[in-house]
Amino acid sequence: MSACATRRGTSFPNDGQVMTRSPVSPTIPFDRDGVHHGYLRIPHSRDDSAWGSVMVPISIVKNGEGPTALLTGGNHGDEYEGPIALQELASNLQADQINGRVIIMPMMNLPAFQAGVRCSPIDGVNMNRAFPGNAGGTLTQKLVHFIATELVPLADFVLDFHSGGKTLDFLPFAGVHVLDDKGQQARCVAAMRAFNAPYSCQMLEIDNVGMFDTEVERQGKTFVTTELGGGGTASTATIGIAKKGVRNLLIHAGILVGDLQLAPTVHLEMPDETCFIFSSHSGLVEFKFDLGDVVNEGDVIARVWSMDRTGEAPVDYQARRGGLLTGRHAPGLIKVGDFVCLIADVIETGEPV
Repeated sequence: MSACATRRGTSFPNDGQVMTRSPVSPTIPFDRDGVHHGYLRIPHSRDDSAWGSVMVPISIVKNGEGPTALLTGGNHGDEYEGPIALQELASNLQADQINGRVIIMPMMNLPAFQAGVRCSPIDGVNMNRAFPGNAGGTLTQKLVHFIATELVPLADFVLDFHSGGKTLDFLPFAGVHVLDDKGQQARCVAAMRAFNAPYSCQMLEIDNVGMFDTEVERQGKTFVTTELGGGGTASTATIGIAKKGVRNLLIHAGILVGDLQLAPTVHLEMPDETCFIFSSHSGLVEFKFDLGDVVNEGDVIARVWSMDRTGEAPVDYQARRGGLLTGRHAPGLIKVGDFVCLIADVIETGEPV
């Protein structure tokens, strides 16, 4: 067969045309009742396996007609609350407990997850900046294309778990975005409130091009994401938030029968770019406030000390607005261009709505 040959009317990616037929193949059915555990198989020819594949775990639990929830974790490979909560859910959820369908991908970016890094070590691609993907692209782009074209269209609700990974730390919050479609935005807010993290945030993204969030919202789905901590680990508290939240979301969606477990939550908002501070210096970072502290505009949030000389004054970074310190750089050293911190407005406190 020549390099420019075609199969089933689809061009191979090296003939100068875009490949539209996905090479990703599921090993389990999407539309059959019952509990199914399997993989999304992505061909990956490499030095140690000429006809090899990357096998991304997936579970589908289905019972009759009803809504579909797509639940994902491990979009970035160094974030762990979602994978833990979804592994437990996949192990325990039975078809007779639900109405509809639940699609579970605990380690969506499997190569990155196995390596404990943010981006895939196979192609260097950040999965959460690669949507809607490319069927003829790199391995991550192929997987992203399948998720965007095959899984997201099936879903009514999408929950994508995140935390800060190795480099960031956050107050544990569930989040939604400001959307042009206010009806869709209202559905997302209602789902976020049902998730019922200790903090609930209407978010401004500093870089939403290629995000899973953006693609899901473009398709009109009800979408909730999270930031449940960070530092490259998960705590008992943040894992508990993830487990309770996913159960609450499935109940809210009408898929799982039960009562919502609700506790007081603080509602936050990121209205503009003054919420974010970035570093123009490299050095040793000293924070003057902790996560959850109230800060005022002009307060010194952090200082950056020299790493290579003594007797030199630090560089101060001041708050550009007042609010709640919601996120911060996690490692003790910081580089030029690194995120320093996030300050959000407190909109509402008290009992959940």
